[in-house]
Amino acid sequence: IGRRGGVTLLVVIPCLNEEAHLQGLLDALRRDPAAADARIVVADGGSTDASVAIVRKAAKDDARIVLLNNPARIQSAGVNAAVRTYGGDAEFVVRVDAHAAYPSDYLSALLADQRESGADAVTVSMRAVARAGACFQQAAAAAQNSVLGAGGSLHRRGGERRWVDHGHHALMRVRSFHTAGGYDESFTHNEDAEFDKRLTATGGRILLAADILIDYFPRATASGLARQYMSYGEGRARTALKHRMPLKLRQLAPAAIAPVVTLSIALAPFAPIAALPGVLWLAACLGFGVFLGVKQRQICACAAGLPAAIMHFAWSIGFLRGVATNSGRSARPQRAL
Repeated sequence: IGRRGGVTLLVVIPCLNEEAHLQGLLDALRRDPAAADARIVVADGGSTDASVAIVRKAAKDDARIVLLNNPARIQSAGVNAAVRTYGGDAEFVVRVDAHAAYPSDYLSALLADQRESGADAVTVSMRAVARAGACFQQAAAAAQNSVLGAGGSLHRRGGERRWVDHGHHALMRVRSFHTAGGYDESFTHNEDAEFDKRLTATGGRILLAADILIDYFPRATASGLARQYMSYGEGRARTALKHRMPLKLRQLAPAAIAPVVTLSIALAPFAPIAALPGVLWLAACLGFGVFLGVKQRQICACAAGLPAAIMHFAWSIGFLRGVATNSGRSARPQRAL
């Protein structure tokens, strides 16, 4: 990896079947002035589409790009493997998710904020965006960009820079990444929040550069969204159990949804009034979705309550499953750096 001004940058893109986004992402990263001295590693988890071919072609044209096999498939393992293999002389590692779009000066902005703040990690804001004509994805994006879907998460709000305990992962000092132990590779989801818990425990500081905004593409189907949020819920439960963390209200509320709604349905035939909690929750979701659609003047966004309900219910199921299956696990990272 080359050096300029004492800065060495390792960019890692965990990838699995991202042919729709990968070429544009690589082109955008290469154009960033900060990438002149970067190594861009695509950690592929066994893609069956054209992703590998895209990376191989790009690597032939640009020596900065490298394809790394990630047999463990998951993002945490891919980033760890890239840091182990190519991070020896890197000062910073930037994690870039393939299922997103980034500002043209993304790497430069991250480095500038790190230099100014001295942060061990710089995190960013994100907003959900949908492709034209994808109505369910548009509804999901509207939900995720609102308090209905994001629950007040700081990195979903935008705004100014501030110090936080957790944010959407972007840039990290390689030294701090090693000190905290890297990602716990037993986590398929929520590995970033779990890592941040260990990073701050070692004295690491996390800056939320809320003015740096990336575009995230939500799942385009109800089944895909449900699977994703079920995994999110399970990951959050594992993190809470591992570090004995008290849950925030915005996490406790969705955790109760699945049992409350299930109980309402089960008791409704015997006591119709028992259905009221489930009916009120669903009505609130659907009603708020209509409000979002009217506010945004977008027909598909009027259905935001449906993906919001899916997200709530799936997260709740995943969280409860995580509590049931992970109680008593060791607090030590598994297969980390």
